[in-house]
Amino acid sequence: MLRVPLIVSVLALAGIPMGSALAADVPVKAPVLAPANPAAPYSWTGFYAGIHGGYSRGISSWTDPSLGVSSGNFNVTGGLVGAQLGYNWQTGPLVLGVETDASWMNSIGRLNGACGGGDCEVKQSWVGTTRGRIGYAFGYWMPYITAGAAYGNITALQPAGSASTTNLGWSAGAGVEVGFLQNWSAKLEFLHLDLGTASFFSAASGTNPSVPLRDDQVRAGISYHW
Repeated sequence: MLRVPLIVSVLALAGIPMGSALAADVPVKAPVLAPANPAAPYSWTGFYAGIHGGYSRGISSWTDPSLGVSSGNFNVTGGLVGAQLGYNWQTGPLVLGVETDASWMNSIGRLNGACGGGDCEVKQSWVGTTRGRIGYAFGYWMPYITAGAAYGNITALQPAGSASTTNLGWSAGAGVEVGFLQNWSAKLEFLHLDLGTASFFSAASGTNPSVPLRDDQVRAGISYHW
């Protein structure tokens, strides 16, 4: 009980201010800095769905031995719009995924007077793909490569009538996708599609044309992730 008065007396005799000495006797804690709170990094893992649009430039031709026709290549061009659904799995910067899509197309090509006196004409009204994707994420950006199956219709028209079939082929390409607002992303991609060769038989004209079709497509799209 006599400790405090004794300390005060000693300090007074020594000429030391009492407040400074008492303050020196109190332990001082180092300041605690609040940890930084940066925005959560963008995660590519999970399901997503969205829409896309773009332009298709295809190459086709007609070969018909029954008419002695070999037209040579001609362009099949037009726009497309569609939807995509997919899933990504991210481990570190590596992003693995699978995506399927379907597009409505209005793509037409014609070579005048090359098919037995009539026009060689090819149309596409829809196309779809199911592809794997491999991406490398840094921040909100992810460039990727992609490859898989392609399927779509090929319609051959001539004055005597038309025939249509659905062909299965392959697709490959590359693109870049950027995330924003945590749940959205936008992409720009290039795809090459090869639907093989469609073979037709027209009872009306008695002809049997073979029509190959390959497409190069540029697409832009937007997706919601959950």
